[in-house]
Amino acid sequence: MTDRGTDDTDTAGPGDSTAAPQPARRWSIVGPGIVVAATGVGAGDLVATLVAGSEFGYTLLWAVILGVVVKIALAEATGRWHLATGSTIFAGWRSLGPWTTVYFVVYVVIWGFVYGATAMTSSALPLAAMFGGSIPAWGIPCGLLGLVLVWFGSYAIFEKIMTALVGVMFVVVVGLAILVLPDVPAMLAGLLPVLPSGSAVYTLGLVGGVGGTVTMAAYGYWINAKGWRDSSWMRVMRLDNRVAYITTGIFVAAMLVVGAELLYTANIALVESDRGLLDLDEILQQRFGPVIATLFLVGFFATSFSSLLGVWQGVSLMVTDFVRTRREAVARTPEELAAAGQLSEDATRSVPYRAYLLWLTFPPMILLFLGRPFVLIVAYGALGAFFMPFLAITLLWLLGSKRAPREWRNGWLSTTLLSGAAVLFLVLCVSELVDTFG
Repeated sequence: MTDRGTDDTDTAGPGDSTAAPQPARRWSIVGPGIVVAATGVGAGDLVATLVAGSEFGYTLLWAVILGVVVKIALAEATGRWHLATGSTIFAGWRSLGPWTTVYFVVYVVIWGFVYGATAMTSSALPLAAMFGGSIPAWGIPCGLLGLVLVWFGSYAIFEKIMTALVGVMFVVVVGLAILVLPDVPAMLAGLLPVLPSGSAVYTLGLVGGVGGTVTMAAYGYWINAKGWRDSSWMRVMRLDNRVAYITTGIFVAAMLVVGAELLYTANIALVESDRGLLDLDEILQQRFGPVIATLFLVGFFATSFSSLLGVWQGVSLMVTDFVRTRREAVARTPEELAAAGQLSEDATRSVPYRAYLLWLTFPPMILLFLGRPFVLIVAYGALGAFFMPFLAITLLWLLGSKRAPREWRNGWLSTTLLSGAAVLFLVLCVSELVDTFG
């Protein structure tokens, strides 16, 4: 039985107008996947991975690999929806009823306000450690730089910057993992699915948390911005997606190695927040000297700032499409969905796009000085916990129904992976809500 949702055999739909690229060119045009994967891996994810390595060594390496498979399935389904239907994920969500858009508008207002401060703080931490100064003194320029790059830059420039940041992240972290001399037999043993006592929360976090954010839903907008707008690009999209998340998986596995070798063996605990990376900086300086420690801080900045840029660009595109689809009739049939179309190329110059960019940048600066109000943090955590199960469940619904062309609906493998992702993220959602309100 062939799964049309996950195999590499493409059949162009009746509306396909773009010739599929030649095989030799496929590797040269990948890019949106790197953008979405890099955006999803922030400083907090690195800390979570380091802490897992410090607590359990290499035992949970298998969870990193499982997490890569889950993210590939989710991003592939998002991209497949955009290419197969010729519309956007928001047009699909609107076809499921108004409840989807009610959730989103509350989510992006509160989430964007708190995330803006979080992203600026995370980007400022390594700069303050390298050059001195306060978090607001570095966080505000980081937010403004992100605003300028996304406001005036084209998608092509944005992708090049993100790719460069990913390159820095990858080289620094993988190089660091090699430098600490990983225990290869222990790594191989870590590929066997084992759950040590007390590891359930860390395991779920590694599988579901790293690389999984609202920006996964932005993947379809980025592939459209790349010029991939119909099913003739399906094979390229899948290659792009796999390369990106395998790269991310290697990056995350390298952080687990660092945690296992530097922290687990020495029985050292990190602070479980972005500032935990500054603790690691001090450990690196003591063991390898200031040059390696500084290079790590550069990688820390690249990780944080790539997430900032990705959210500034990707979520602003989603808000733009939200406004657009609110003005149109709810699409229900494949024909109506296709008629809804995709965002125009000048979407980044629209009022909703730029208004949300300003919302992400300026109001959150207040929190850099005042701290984060408890009520906002509770709302931020609760709303954020719902998004990934919402995405997985709606992709199952949309791509398993007549809203998608028959040849691009979920097959058995896609259904299995998306169902597993939905269960995983529902468990994580409950865990997050218990932590928030418990």
